[in-house]
Amino acid sequence: MPFIITDPCIETKDTACVDVCPVDCIHPRKDEPEFAQATILYIHPEECIDCGACVPACPVAAIYESIDATPSSQKDLIEANAVYRNGDPEAMAKAEAIVQEHIASHPELMAIPAAERQAAHARL
Repeated sequence: MPFIITDPCIETKDTACVDVCPVDCIHPRKDEPEFAQATILYIHPEECIDCGACVPACPVAAIYESIDATPSSQKDLIEANAVYRNGDPEAMAKAEAIVQEHIASHPELMAIPAAERQAAHARL
């Protein structure tokens, strides 16, 4: 699995990563009906070409380049990215449930502003 979007994207959903993606693999976009309901953006693992353009574009450093690079406190979000499929209500619900569990399991992290959350994960 290539890149993973993690919890600094929660509360942010900045779409700068969507704008630079050459294959349109980050969802939901602002023009997709699912955008308002989604808690976080997701990278479709089969559509991603592993170019890395999204990483420097993310203003809150929410994107990791691999499963191994993802902090242990965010490993549950790997599955959310893996199961999310835009336009598939069941898959979207499953991914969102994983994100909601993550939020509930990490209240101390969710209390930190999104822009500072990646640094907080590094300390865990």
